[in-house]
Parts: sequence; structure tokens; C-alpha cells
Amino acid sequence: MKLAVLILTAGAALMAQEHPMEGNPKSAVRVVAYEDLQCPDCAVYRSMVDAQLLPRYGARVAFEHRDFPLAKHAWARRAAVAARYCDRIRPALGTEFRRYVMAHQKEITAENFDAKTAAWALAHHIETEKLRSAVQDPALLKLVDEDYQEGVARGVARTPTVFVNGEPFIETFTIEEISTSIDAALASVKKTK
Repeated sequence: MKLAVLILTAGAALMAQEHPMEGNPKSAVRVVAYEDLQCPDCAVYRSMVDAQLLPRYGARVAFEHRDFPLAKHAWARRAAVAARYCDRIRPALGTEFRRYVMAHQKEITAENFDAKTAAWALAHHIETEKLRSAVQDPALLKLVDEDYQEGVARGVARTPTVFVNGEPFIETFTIEEISTSIDAALASVKKTK
């Protein structure tokens, strides 16, 4: 999965499309991640976000998610579209779906994707047929494709790729590297106030 993290400071323009977000949506510091839900390295990043970044920065930083399903992953695009459907029901539900898929990547295959997501949907009181048909929804597919094209335009090619204040981190990165960049962005915003 390709993952680009870009921190934007005050005055930066937001994309027209609403994206899944965690943390503080009003923050001048934004972490934007391009993710492939079938990518093991993206699952590592998801764990990093949940265990360390959100607890430390959630009140001060906006964490935005972009879909970047790679062609080599058989069910990543369907998962991204299903997550977008869950976002429409309730944003926190979309985040929960993403967490589930990433935590269960080794168990999910192209052949059992529908069954696995149907079981998840039942557990979360979602009509399974609506979720199954949403994966073919042209409007949701368009949102995923727009994210993907935006990533390509930003130079995203391998996953994860992380940009923090323009500084690239490709495929492997540590919590310390990202935290240092976020701290610097927060300090910069604080100086301008």
C-alpha cells in the first residue's frame, strides 16, 4: 500500500472531497495518508496511528485518510469502496471498517472478501446486501479513483510513502521520524500565532 503523509500548515487549501478524518479537524496541522487496505505496511502504520499518534496528537492534529488501492492487491479497491460506504453511514464506522480490514488482512482473500465483510456488517448492524452492492456504486468508486489520481499527481508510487512537511519517507519509517516532523509543524504553527 502506498501511503503518503503530508502535513499542511495554516492557510493551506483543503481538497473539495470530504475525506475520512480522525483527530482535530480544525487543526492547522494535517497528516494526510494514502492507504491501501490490503497493504501489510499500511496495517503497521494504522497500528502506529491508533497506539501512538492519535493518543499523542489527536487533540492537536488532523489525520486524513486517502484511498490508494494498488493494482497488485486483489481486494484492496473493493475494501476502499466498502469503507467509503461505511463513511456515509457514519464516519466512525468507516474508520472501524478500515481498522478491521487491516487487522485481518491475512485472513481475507479475493474469494472470501464478500463473506468476511458481510460478517463484519452483521456485527455492526449494516444490511449486508447494501454493503455488497455499494462496492459497485459509481459515486463511491469515483471517490476512490479521485484519491488514487491525487496520489499519483503527488508522486505516490510505492507503499507506504510518507511525506511529512515535504520530507519523504518511503516504505519504512519510524514513529520517531513522523513525530519529529509533526512536532516541528506544531511548533511552526505556534510561532505564527
